[in-house]
Amino acid sequence: MRKAITPCWIPTLPAIVFSSGALASGFQLQNQNGSGNGIAYAGAAAVVEDASTVFFNPAGMTYLPRGHNLSLSGTILQRSIRFTDQGSANTPGHPLAAAGFLYLPGGNGGDGGNVALLPSAYWVWSVDERISLGLGFGPTYGSLTEYDKHFVGRNAGYFFELQQFNINPSLAWKIDEVVSLGIGINFAHNMSHFKQGVPIVFPTAGYTQGNILDVKGDGWAVGYNLGAMFQLTSGTRLGLAYRSQLAFELDGKAKWASTSPGVPGMLPPLVNQKIRADLKTPANFSLALAQSLGERWEVLADATWTGWSVLDTIHLENKETGAPLNKLEYRFKDTWRLGLGAHYRYSDTLKLRFGVARDQTPVRSARDRTMTLPDANRTWLSCGARFELSQVTSVDIGYSHIFFDKVKTQRAVNVGYPGSESTVQTIRGEFDTRVNILSAQLNYNF
Repeated sequence: MRKAITPCWIPTLPAIVFSSGALASGFQLQNQNGSGNGIAYAGAAAVVEDASTVFFNPAGMTYLPRGHNLSLSGTILQRSIRFTDQGSANTPGHPLAAAGFLYLPGGNGGDGGNVALLPSAYWVWSVDERISLGLGFGPTYGSLTEYDKHFVGRNAGYFFELQQFNINPSLAWKIDEVVSLGIGINFAHNMSHFKQGVPIVFPTAGYTQGNILDVKGDGWAVGYNLGAMFQLTSGTRLGLAYRSQLAFELDGKAKWASTSPGVPGMLPPLVNQKIRADLKTPANFSLALAQSLGERWEVLADATWTGWSVLDTIHLENKETGAPLNKLEYRFKDTWRLGLGAHYRYSDTLKLRFGVARDQTPVRSARDRTMTLPDANRTWLSCGARFELSQVTSVDIGYSHIFFDKVKTQRAVNVGYPGSESTVQTIRGEFDTRVNILSAQLNYNF
């Protein structure tokens, strides 16, 4: 009987990794500075206004004023996720359903979104006319998603928290008046926490809907980013930027948490065990243009490719024995992001910004869409401004509203051992997601 009733917990650790910020495609956080928020990050690989070029294109460091350049920013991100149930149900005819062993809550889960603060900091030092050094720090992925505990989709995941920070030392070399090159090293740390309900209940033995699986994991990865800038004319700059994929080995623990006493000898085999999973975050490449139109206007544009197809199947293993526990297929696809923005020099001390962008989701279908990552194609509308407080100090503010397409999910909840899983429930419904982003940034040259 034990094999028949053991929950297959995946989505567990893999779902942690793919449940995030919903700002750029998939689970990326686009907001690495405050100045770019006002233009929807259009043309980011060709824009050089402050030290945050360390992240978007390290070659841009050679275009900054001599001396030290410091940029500190904070972004407030407000995200709303509303789910509407459209027929979630136990699998008809499944023996566990017929025996009354399956628990399927009935609520829409409330608002699964949250409010978060995203800090970032960048420093650039112009060593001489040709060489610049830089250092960046900021969250590249991160989110908090939490539905009510009676959420109808809780057995496919109802709580998720992710924090991933990147430390990015960089070097740039100005070859001549036209070409500059840059390189950076990325040291990234991922920490994730995921909870989901367990569909199996034993009313006569004390198991109730209070049973949850609680999984935590973390790990480090090292990668690189490359950049090139070409000052084709006094008013035309072309930027190329590439960021490598990162390979994490996440180590963590899975534990069973229950509000009821349970039955000794009938707990699933992963209770309080060490686990591991390999994760690769995708590479991306951006082609960007900054074009001046007279003395007041500058037009910005970019096309950015992200290789999300590297995330196909994730395997969860017992860390101590190496035994495979299960696999999760996301079948992500590669995506494109297109951005268009503009700067308008209103006066010597005020620059206005405008931007729009269209971002694809890597989720292929409703069956691949998870509860904690209800990702969808989205459109950015942005505005902002820069205030020159003095010759060495400026402040940026930016606001973006992101419109997400309404999307559906048809997510399966499985139980069983690897190779013998069966679908006991299917969560069906529609997601309505909205995001507001407000940023501020201080820039100082000394």
